[in-house]
Amino acid sequence: MDLENVAKGSFTETRIDHDFLVLTYQNDSNTVETIERGIDSSFIQFHFCLKGASKFIFNNGRYALDILEENSLLLYNPQQDLPIHLEMHPNSSLVSILISIKKFHGLFSQEADYISFLSDDNKDKKYYQDGKVSPSMAIVLTQLIHYNLNSSIRNLYYKGKAYELLSLYFNRNEDADIEQCPFLVDEANVIKIRKAKDIVISRMTEPPTLQELSEEIGLTLKKLKEGFKQIYGDSVFSFLFDYKMEVARKLLESNEYNVNEVGLKVGYSSSSHFIAAFKKKYGTTPKKYLMSLSS
Repeated sequence: MDLENVAKGSFTETRIDHDFLVLTYQNDSNTVETIERGIDSSFIQFHFCLKGASKFIFNNGRYALDILEENSLLLYNPQQDLPIHLEMHPNSSLVSILISIKKFHGLFSQEADYISFLSDDNKDKKYYQDGKVSPSMAIVLTQLIHYNLNSSIRNLYYKGKAYELLSLYFNRNEDADIEQCPFLVDEANVIKIRKAKDIVISRMTEPPTLQELSEEIGLTLKKLKEGFKQIYGDSVFSFLFDYKMEVARKLLESNEYNVNEVGLKVGYSSSSHFIAAFKKKYGTTPKKYLMSLSS
């Protein structure tokens, strides 16, 4: 089967190369959208759900795989085509990277033997794998979905972001590697770390100190720091900073609040501190960012 688009729903497709594509999907409606697209067996599929949830249907409905918010799904089966038949839930967004196995192999050196399906033993085997979307991956996904630069550089921008996303996906330091972090064998500790993430997000304007956070979730300070870095790829407060800036960006885009109000909503009592933080993250001031959107 070739790569002709047979979509029944709406998505944006960017062709980086003849064997390398990026698809972005957004369903802002209140109904389930169905999206279909032919994909032949020479392609590896990486799917990333940023918001909401979706379901991939295979073999005329006889088999299905769910992909939930902040989760990823890798699909590869050299023995048969895996056309996309996606049921996208309301208020969901998803990014897919489709890349031929030949091009994909060319991206990695021989030292990358930890990517298990690159080995000679596995190169002809089907491979399905789900995983978590890290905060750094979520930023790239958001940038892909909310692309707002000149259309003439779209392919170049998407190419860079697609490579960045694949690099983050295969970065072992962001995987919960039991050998590197033995205490994560205990699922209860993983739950506590995720609770810590929820706490700092829910109290982002006045977050607890690390010591207070460790006491609240019932982990030592050392285990909190190590575990958070292992699961989310960043320190607690670096993660929170990225999250606050992403919230701030979305609030600015809504045009419902001025710069001072947005700063207050994400925990900055001083507008100058908020402006400096925003510029540190995005390389521009909130005001200039808003001007770039209107232009």
